[in-house]
Amino acid sequence: MTRIFRRSCLTFLLLFAATAQASDAIDVGTRLEPIVDDALIEKLDGASLRLHPPTPREVVIRFDRPWEGRFSGTVAVVKDAGKYLAYYRGLPKSSKEGGETVICCATSDDGVHWTKPNLGLVEIQGTKENNVIIAKSRESGGFAPFIDTRPGTPADQRFKALGGISSFDAPEGECGLYAFASPDGIHWRLLSDERVITREKGEKRHAFDSPNVSFWSERDGCYVCYFRLWVENMRWIGRTTSQDFINWTPYQAMTGDGRPLQHLYTNQFVPYLRAPHIFIGFPTRFMKNRRVLGLDQMEAMGTPKNYLKDCTDILLISTRGGNVLTRTFLEAFIRPGLDPHNWTSRANYAARGIFQTSPEELSIYVKHNTGYPTSYLRRYTLRPDGFASVYAPFAGGEMTTKPLRFSGDRLTINFSTSAAGSVRVELQDAAGRPLPGFALDDCPEIIGDRIERTVAWKNGSDLGALSGKPIRLRFVLKDADVFAFRFLRD
Repeated sequence: MTRIFRRSCLTFLLLFAATAQASDAIDVGTRLEPIVDDALIEKLDGASLRLHPPTPREVVIRFDRPWEGRFSGTVAVVKDAGKYLAYYRGLPKSSKEGGETVICCATSDDGVHWTKPNLGLVEIQGTKENNVIIAKSRESGGFAPFIDTRPGTPADQRFKALGGISSFDAPEGECGLYAFASPDGIHWRLLSDERVITREKGEKRHAFDSPNVSFWSERDGCYVCYFRLWVENMRWIGRTTSQDFINWTPYQAMTGDGRPLQHLYTNQFVPYLRAPHIFIGFPTRFMKNRRVLGLDQMEAMGTPKNYLKDCTDILLISTRGGNVLTRTFLEAFIRPGLDPHNWTSRANYAARGIFQTSPEELSIYVKHNTGYPTSYLRRYTLRPDGFASVYAPFAGGEMTTKPLRFSGDRLTINFSTSAAGSVRVELQDAAGRPLPGFALDDCPEIIGDRIERTVAWKNGSDLGALSGKPIRLRFVLKDADVFAFRFLRD
């Protein structure tokens, strides 16, 4: 009786565990799931998450106009009906030297070849033949436009932005962000004469001097704004939300991910265009008092005096909602590289925006040489979803997901193998048992390099009978990367 009782208890516990796992299944529907974090991963065995830095391409914009100059920056790129617009601060001299900030716009038809149109809007140095859209406006600091996709948005507010007066440029009572709107991205107006986001009472080290990134979040059903603040004496990221772009909730600092705080500038969050439920950002990591070059070398280069002590690189970060910030990798996504001008303080800043410029290419943009007459914007490229991957060496490795629910009738993967490598996929129930017909031995080796490949087993690729049911994915890899997966419905 004791043995039967124990066996019954064990069976009950296993069934209870399987039921609990099934009820906790994450609903991925038919959405793409790029592997930029471990949110869906239950276990790695012999495999690891690997960062894939982008490839530097051509210089697309040089900040060489008299109203632009060496302190130009805070770049935000948007795409409107096939046309790209790059917004950036023009600043020939630092504000401490009496420099006057203007907001400029460059345009492109393909994201590769850029021009600076003569817009005729603002007179600068005796001429309106320039690409300036806003001048002599204290409210436009950290200006980072976006196209408002909220349903019902008025046509004359199709473009929006937040701009601000930082705590470095004004007393506490004047520091804050203002709301802007535009019908075409060129002609801008204030939506309110009052600040819509202000420094919280008692906050003594708060600044709006970085890009004040905002957009309509379809995932959250509200506007979100990410901006710079201080946490434990470190530059960090704050978040606030709004239903109308005018009234904003009290801001909160993004929560850590169990890793040490680091100085982060310019978060540059954007909903990833192929998976908008995930926001991806490229903050500049500021390494305070970490000097690389000798003082004589920096003096010969003409390094600004306040750029002598520090260096920077660029990270990959993400968030799946709320105030949770994920730094899956503390390794740099983009390093300063060989150019010594990128090894001084604040030299490297990613622009806001990720764009698919061809079927097999994503483009992002990075500002380099900040503080020098040679300052410029360079394009970088990577494969779609290619920010990171689950990787296994030739010896092999595995990744098993948490229980998932999906919609659709087939599974696709974005993957790459060597000629000797492979990927195989097993479908399991919520308890981790192979499903009949979808076990590992039923999956022929998948070899090659594809952005989207349907996984097939010996009996085919149809998963319709499993749609809506809790399952796990077990990936078995050999000298291979998997960048993303997705369930689709034909």
